[in-house]
Amino acid sequence: MAVPLSFATLLFLAIVLAASAIRVLREYERGVVFQLGRFWMVKGPGLVLIIPAIQQMVRVDLRTVVLDVPPQDVISRDNVSVKVNAVVYFRVLDPQRAIIQVENFLMATSQLAQTTLRAVLGKHELDEMLAERERLNVDIQQALDAQTDAWGIKVSNVEIKHVDLNESMIRAIARQAEAERERRAKVIHAEGELQASEKLMQAAEMLSRQPGAMQLRYMQTLGSIATDKTNTIVFPMPVELLGGIHRSEKKDQGE
Repeated sequence: MAVPLSFATLLFLAIVLAASAIRVLREYERGVVFQLGRFWMVKGPGLVLIIPAIQQMVRVDLRTVVLDVPPQDVISRDNVSVKVNAVVYFRVLDPQRAIIQVENFLMATSQLAQTTLRAVLGKHELDEMLAERERLNVDIQQALDAQTDAWGIKVSNVEIKHVDLNESMIRAIARQAEAERERRAKVIHAEGELQASEKLMQAAEMLSRQPGAMQLRYMQTLGSIATDKTNTIVFPMPVELLGGIHRSEKKDQGE
């Protein structure tokens, strides 16, 4: 009875060791293998064999990670306090450096994104935060990517989600926008008056060079006034018009 029992025990131990030595890594996973505490190689995907008690493996996910940066208190360059939150998209390019160079690359990237968000936005004014988000997104992404490159991490995109203002600042911005609209309306009105005066000046110069055109314009004005028969209108007769009529009568008499 002792021999079958020992054989069964050895068989069980062999099965346990074989099971502990087999690893299956998915297509998006890599295994960073350490042998007696020293880095050995990166394995995967697929079936991976590990020597129990001698080798250890750390799984690394290579898919893009979506990191939500919590709202950060930011003081802009023009001394306006706002709360800004963002989303960071990054992925591991070098599993070896991601495991060896930093203790927890997810936590480290999250903390770095928060500090970088405050540092970059603090160099810009509030109007830039509200109107030039695309450029600020690129600035933050480049600053993050430059620092995470040593960890084998690539920051592909950063998107600012919200820029929250307090009520007093919202009212101030509304007043500023209203004043800007009034200024534009006054400028447009002044430009219209200037263009109208230029056109009237050109018309006056043209009419002054052509007495006949002045007479025709005068007659058109009389015609438009004559349509209203409820009022009696007294108007002066231009000397130029009388001169033209007198000359025409002389011509008729001469003929």
